[in-house]
Amino acid sequence: MFNRISMIGLGYIGLPTATLFAAREKQVIGVDLSQRAVDTINAGRIHIVEPELDMLVRAAVQQGYLRATTTPEPADAFLIAVPTPFTDGHKPDLSYIQAAAHSIAPVLQAGNLVVLESTSPVGTTEQLATWLAEARPDLRFPQQAGDDADIQVAYCPERVLPGKVVHELVANDRVIGGLTRKASEQAVALYRIFVEGACIITNARTAELCKLTENSARDVSIAFANELSMICERLEIDVWELIALANRHPRINILQPSAGVGGHCIAVDPWFIVDSCPEQARLIRTAREVNDHKPQWVIDQIKLAIADALSAQPGKTMADIQVACLGLAFKPQA
Repeated sequence: MFNRISMIGLGYIGLPTATLFAAREKQVIGVDLSQRAVDTINAGRIHIVEPELDMLVRAAVQQGYLRATTTPEPADAFLIAVPTPFTDGHKPDLSYIQAAAHSIAPVLQAGNLVVLESTSPVGTTEQLATWLAEARPDLRFPQQAGDDADIQVAYCPERVLPGKVVHELVANDRVIGGLTRKASEQAVALYRIFVEGACIITNARTAELCKLTENSARDVSIAFANELSMICERLEIDVWELIALANRHPRINILQPSAGVGGHCIAVDPWFIVDSCPEQARLIRTAREVNDHKPQWVIDQIKLAIADALSAQPGKTMADIQVACLGLAFKPQA
């Protein structure tokens, strides 16, 4: 059913996903706007950093199962894994998804499946189907024909840890939300080519919110720890001791405070929920504001410490001050 697969976007998710399909001896066409990325992949090398991936890409290219290009070509299934940043005012920027839709529309054929993997606001998969329908009025889409549509559309977010992407793409459960029952079933069949975890079916809107919820829950937990650190500083209490003591309760697991949040997703995804439901998402918004403010709070604490050091030792200058930064990575190394 899916012997020729196209991956739109060859970044940290797209390239490993494309490679795993190729490793199962499927013909995979990777599409990316970067000519450098395309040339690097076609030479059997990788342009990103991810353990194990270089060997898999080299083998897939040498065996003829993986090829990269800048222009979409006909395929049985199209997976879209492009960025979804936000604009000023924390408004979701769907321009990359829209551009991907317009790029694949000319080569779509009846019987194709389109799957969106990009982390997206609720309703984006429906918007994707609308963009495709506008570009290809000769084809029927789920919003027009349901299970009888010529093109089926589904959503399936990634849920992987950088540094372990190859393993987790295979082992982790996948949440799959089709715009129709048929789309969900086809998407399950597609991912079953390499996914060993459970493929759990829901609707597209629930699947979209599921990914946002996972990262928002983490953001709220981090914000609680970060807020505690600021409270403890004001009350002259050791936050580390406090959390260690509180965590001795069998049902309490407070995280460690930090200078904010690390990585890309957690700092962005909660804003998609806030944008969709600004009146209801009060806790999620506050957590984002707490974590966005924390780096400035840390800087202010450093400035106070430097001022205290200078005042306590007359004759010292800024050139005599040393600042140690402990913990430069946002996740522990394996």
